[in-house]
Amino acid sequence: MKRKLVPALLALSTTFAFGGDFLQWQDTSLTGLYGTGFEVDPETQQTLTIEHANGWMWGDFFWFHDAIYFDGDQSSNDKVTYYGEIAPRISAGKILKKDLSVAFVKDWLIAGCYEYGEFNGEDFGLQNGLIGVGVDLDVPGFDFFQLNVYQRFGLDGPGGDCVQITPVWKLSTPVGKSTFIFDGYADWVVNSDGGYSDNLHFNPQFKFDIGVLMGLEDGALLAGAEYDLWLNKYGIKDSAGFKTDQSAISALVQYHF
Repeated sequence: MKRKLVPALLALSTTFAFGGDFLQWQDTSLTGLYGTGFEVDPETQQTLTIEHANGWMWGDFFWFHDAIYFDGDQSSNDKVTYYGEIAPRISAGKILKKDLSVAFVKDWLIAGCYEYGEFNGEDFGLQNGLIGVGVDLDVPGFDFFQLNVYQRFGLDGPGGDCVQITPVWKLSTPVGKSTFIFDGYADWVVNSDGGYSDNLHFNPQFKFDIGVLMGLEDGALLAGAEYDLWLNKYGIKDSAGFKTDQSAISALVQYHF
């Protein structure tokens, strides 16, 4: 267990180590989810997720870590697993201190990502590195909309040596005294070969700000649902004999601090 949080905690502690003008904004949240409809893994799962995002002098940074508990029977005695990603981006506009917007593109970035987790019960049995380019888009109505295109490199376990296209978004709309929030991401992996199939992971959240109704700060406490669509989950080809196309839904509560 001691190795599981090492890269995640190092990344998070680094973001808090700088103050002043280096760190421009930050947001950290804790999310609890309970859902059903999952494939490959046990059908019912509980997940505790910590996320951190910030904007800094030369770009932005995102990190999350999932601790997942599998309900029900499974082949392994280990009912708890984990997965996380560390995703920094370097902004051309911030480095050059210039407005590089063109049409609906607001900024151009170098994007990276490190994926880590358990695979076949082995600590750090899954490791992938991703490097590519990103753009921040000006999409009407959205708080932000990013599009990143990566080349994936398999460091350990499946999922490397292919291309991944990842949009990330957030949309906030006032609803009475509350706010409706639609955010999430999609990972579309293409141009794969060998035993790893092309796959699409679409993972949006639909949330309402319930904390504001309790006298908390705007956006502090959210509740809603998460939808998890994953075609050819884990790069395993869906078939009549082994279903890997997933359509799962989870109830969620999320606290920002």
